[in-house]
This record gives sequence, C-alpha cells and structure tokens, in this order.
Amino acid sequence: MAILVTGAAGFIGSSLCDALLKQGTDVIGIDNFDGFYAREIKEDNLKNCFQHNNFKFYEADLTDIKALEKLFENNQICQVVHLAAKAGVRPSIEHPLDYCQTNIIGSMNILEMMRRHNINKLVFASSSSVYGNCRADIFSEDLKINEPISPYAASKSALEQFIYTYCKLFNLQAVCLRFFTVYGPRQRPDLAIHKFTRLIDEGKAIPMFGDGSSKRDYTYIDDIVSGICAAINYTQTPYEIINLGGGEPVNLRQMIAMIEKHLGKKAIIDHLPSQPGDVDKTAADIRKAQKLLGYEPHTNFEQGIQKFIAWYLTRKKVF
Repeated sequence: MAILVTGAAGFIGSSLCDALLKQGTDVIGIDNFDGFYAREIKEDNLKNCFQHNNFKFYEADLTDIKALEKLFENNQICQVVHLAAKAGVRPSIEHPLDYCQTNIIGSMNILEMMRRHNINKLVFASSSSVYGNCRADIFSEDLKINEPISPYAASKSALEQFIYTYCKLFNLQAVCLRFFTVYGPRQRPDLAIHKFTRLIDEGKAIPMFGDGSSKRDYTYIDDIVSGICAAINYTQTPYEIINLGGGEPVNLRQMIAMIEKHLGKKAIIDHLPSQPGDVDKTAADIRKAQKLLGYEPHTNFEQGIQKFIAWYLTRKKVF
C-alpha cells in the first residue's frame, strides 16, 4: 500500500516525498509540471526520489479524470496527501477561473477518486491565506474565515468545507493543514525570500510593497514536513483543521536585513504601493498542532535563512 502525494514535484511535495521514501514508505507522486515556473527546477526537485525503488511517478493533471481513474485503478493507495494547487495570491486575482478549475475541480476529482476506491485518509494542504486580513493578535483555527481577499484564499477555504462534507457523508478521515509561509531549500523562485535573495545577489532592485511593516509567520520546510508526517499518522478524530507555523512572525524589513546579513550584500530597494490580495500579517497559533500532532518547529528564522542561502549559492545557476 502506498501514499499518493499530489504536487510531488513542487517545493513541499518533493521534500515530503524524500522524507517518506527515507522512512521506507511506498510513494506515488503525481504532478502536471504547471508552467508557473520552470519544469527543469521541478525535475531537479525529484532527482533524489527516482533513486528509490519504492517511488512511482505519474505526469498528469488533476482535472484529467480519466488519467486519475487509471492511476487509482492500477495502484494500491492507502491515503492521499493533497498538496497540488495552482499557486500564488496575486496571479489568482488576474486569472480566477484558472484557480477555480485547478484548485477546486481538480481537488474534487481527488475526493471522488478516494470515494470510489474506498480510500479513507486525506491530508490536505490549506493555507494561512484563508484568514484574510484577520485583526486577531494570533490566528487560531476557530476564527471565522468568511472574508478571503483573493481567489487563491477562497479556493482553499472552499476546499476545507468540501472535505468536511465528504467526511460527514462518505466516512473520510481528513486533516486540513494551514501552512504559514513556507521557506527553505527548493522554495519556488517567485516567492519573496527566494526572489529577494536572487535579486540582491545579482545587484538588482527588489520590490518592497508597502512600508515594510507587513509580517509573516515564516515556517521552515523541515518543520512543515514533520507536521505533514505527523498528520499522516493522526487517526483520533474524523476531521481537523490545524495550523502549521513557525511561531515567529517577522516583518518585511527584518526579512530583507536577514538576507543581506547572510548573503553579505546590500539590497537596492524599489519602494512600491501595497498590492491587492496581500494581507498585513500572519501569526500562527500552533497550540492545536502541538497537542494533536506533537508538532514543534525546530528551525528559527535566522537558521532557516542561513540554510536557504547556503542551498541557493550551490544551485543558483539553475535559476
């Protein structure tokens, strides 16, 4: 029996596959190599996975129901870790129908395949973006999330509700993990830490939207992977929403300063107005993750930036 990981070629997906394969778990990966960033980067993410005999990979789109049917029919799958999604808050504002098609329809196809093939365990990658411009000091899972400010956030919120419905109707057991700004080796090149590191390294200006006071609860990739693995093994309740954060909100100016420090170069800053869809802050309440999953983030922000920059400097030719 194998675990199916959707979005397996991505930043989080490939990191999770590596961890599961090292544990001796049979893993099936699926990814459509979406053109949001270069295929070569995603292929590089998977190169360690293909060294394992217990890894099988399918290149397919989740909106292709026939391809999914074939995958589920030809493999013994015990559970699904659903990480695949069309990513990015700002692009979702420009192309909302694409996000609806991929994130909602594609995810519903996964739920239907699970129902038809009697696969009852799901771990789903939700997002801190569902909290919108929450005014609470810290974001706990029991806060209302009825005011998303981007189509991407709305798609994640909607899927949490669809998954709850499947749990009630079809005996599904699910954990929805709300990720808080994941960073580290293999981070997507469009995301701020990676993008800023590259531009600073190349002596180019970095765009700073707003006054630099916006805060993010950055979470190092190894901590996220440990949280996902704990959720894979969690069976106590039929449905849970759980935050996975770093517990250390950092503002934009601090983030830039930390990259400057460990890259050894000064940033040229292009000051720009705030962007639609961007939230002012994220701050994860991780007490539920600690209680139910035994989750503890072990990499602080400075350590994480050091590790990311060390990785970037060995791989920058790829980008």
